[in-house]
Amino acid sequence: MNTISTNFQQLLQNLEYLNLKQMTLHLNEVLDFSVNNQVSFIDTLIKLTNYEIDVREQNMTQAMVKVGAFPHRKELKDFDFTFQPSINQEQILDFLTLRFIEQKENIVFLGPSGVGKTHLATSIGIAAAKKRTSTYFIKCHELIQNLKKALLENRLESRLKHYSKYKLLIIDEIGYLPIDTEDAKLFFQLIDMRYEKKSTIFTTNINFKAWDEVFQEPKLANAILDRILHHATVVPIVGDSYRIKDYLDKESE
Repeated sequence: MNTISTNFQQLLQNLEYLNLKQMTLHLNEVLDFSVNNQVSFIDTLIKLTNYEIDVREQNMTQAMVKVGAFPHRKELKDFDFTFQPSINQEQILDFLTLRFIEQKENIVFLGPSGVGKTHLATSIGIAAAKKRTSTYFIKCHELIQNLKKALLENRLESRLKHYSKYKLLIIDEIGYLPIDTEDAKLFFQLIDMRYEKKSTIFTTNINFKAWDEVFQEPKLANAILDRILHHATVVPIVGDSYRIKDYLDKESE
């Protein structure tokens, strides 16, 4: 009996030493289950290690979502498709399978302010992060400012590589602020590096014909558009603004 007790204590110490917190926590429970149900040694180990694996997977998933730098944690279940009937819900659900990432395709959400473009892009990004797909969200203006700063500090190449490494990059709000020619060249370099290698989701309120006004250089705008749209699904959204709807709802209360 003393030997069994000593061995049990040794096992606990080993688990603690190896920092296997969940296995330590659930050891008694699993041993009791194993004895009462005459479970084999291998099945007992599987049950015990599953506790450790499940928690580590959850922690890793949470870390991936945190690294994604999403503006909020709104997922697709929070999206009101009845308010935006122009959106094909089945198409959005298909995006959640991440097939577009496997095929290195892009998605462009196109529509006026407040119709849910960022919500949808974020929802897909969170779904990707939860499946341990490296994902990063950034607004277009912030992205360009970061690239400009890197250029001045003589580290543009490393910064471009940083943004190019993500399997899914979400660039939000293209066209909300004008982009001069030099900034457009920086933006083009990133788009070109990711072209046919990684997937990118874009949100914009500017029709493609007007992109030469945003980038202030028609040839550059066409080159950017060509690479974005070559392997892309464009999701046009026509509808009212959620933010205005919420404001009006509050006023009527």
